[in-house]
Amino acid sequence: MKRVGIRDVAERAGVSISTVSNALNRPHMVSERLVDRVRSAADQLGYVPLQAAQQLRAGRSGLLGMTVINIANPFFADMVAGAEDAASTAGLRVLVGNSSDDVAKERDHLELFERVQVEGALVSPFGPLEPWLQRLRGRGIPVVLVDAVDDSGELPSVSFDDLAGGRLAAEHLLATGRRRLAFVGAREEVRQVRERLEGARLAVAAHDGASLEPIWTSRTTSDLGRAFGEQLAARSSAERPEGIVTSNDHLAIGLVHGLISRGVRVPDDVAVVGYDDIEFAAIAGVPLTSVRQPAREMGRTAAEILLARIAGTAGADLGNVIYQPELVVRASTAG
Repeated sequence: MKRVGIRDVAERAGVSISTVSNALNRPHMVSERLVDRVRSAADQLGYVPLQAAQQLRAGRSGLLGMTVINIANPFFADMVAGAEDAASTAGLRVLVGNSSDDVAKERDHLELFERVQVEGALVSPFGPLEPWLQRLRGRGIPVVLVDAVDDSGELPSVSFDDLAGGRLAAEHLLATGRRRLAFVGAREEVRQVRERLEGARLAVAAHDGASLEPIWTSRTTSDLGRAFGEQLAARSSAERPEGIVTSNDHLAIGLVHGLISRGVRVPDDVAVVGYDDIEFAAIAGVPLTSVRQPAREMGRTAAEILLARIAGTAGADLGNVIYQPELVVRASTAG
């Protein structure tokens, strides 16, 4: 069906477009007779004013923009939900852009935010975005980073201590007597993954006789995790890692299934630690030990900082908020 516009209402009422606009938005500027005439025409046609256009005319879009790396990962979905919690209290909505591990998509989303004039942007970056973020700020659109830190110190951020998280995961495996460890993750160029690996390396370096094998995947899906689990299961027991740290829970859950499907016992033969502590971690076939990130709280905090910046109220000068890891121990390492 064709959308009914203000021109259609004007033609039905037999008046100009400006008269329709005044009758609907500034009724004091026209006669009561014309107001009734225009409203009657609008009702007959089922005309609904375009809210976005009205808001833009008022100098605001009513939107916050938010980019995430992969919305299929429940961690990012929870982060968006937290941002929406905060935005809704301010009467705003969140326009979400899912980059799907694609830098070009990510930049397209930021350009869209600029075009629709979002009131602020929450950015969980996958690739380098400095010029695009500067453009947003040049347009008067404040930016807060989520699950990332601005090395220049110019942008406020809400992040997670991934170095400590990776170290915590590896130390747990070492404490259970495992010495031959592996780190399974995707995209070493992503800061979060790189820091998780570095944390695991620091833990291993502090234990004589311990080793860490990095294993890189192309994506962070459970299907790919399962494939790698099957490959590791095909190794001899002397070559197979005794403990595995993964870059996220999706990989870890798939990895556990792949190992078990080939007769490798978890955690007796191989212990596995995930990362994020998504909802499914606790209800997996083998409940997953995981490094917990408070995703919803991170999204809410980032949005609250952004809203304070938009309004110029208390909290606008808050710099970097860094959440600390918590290890949740379950059957994939504890038996």
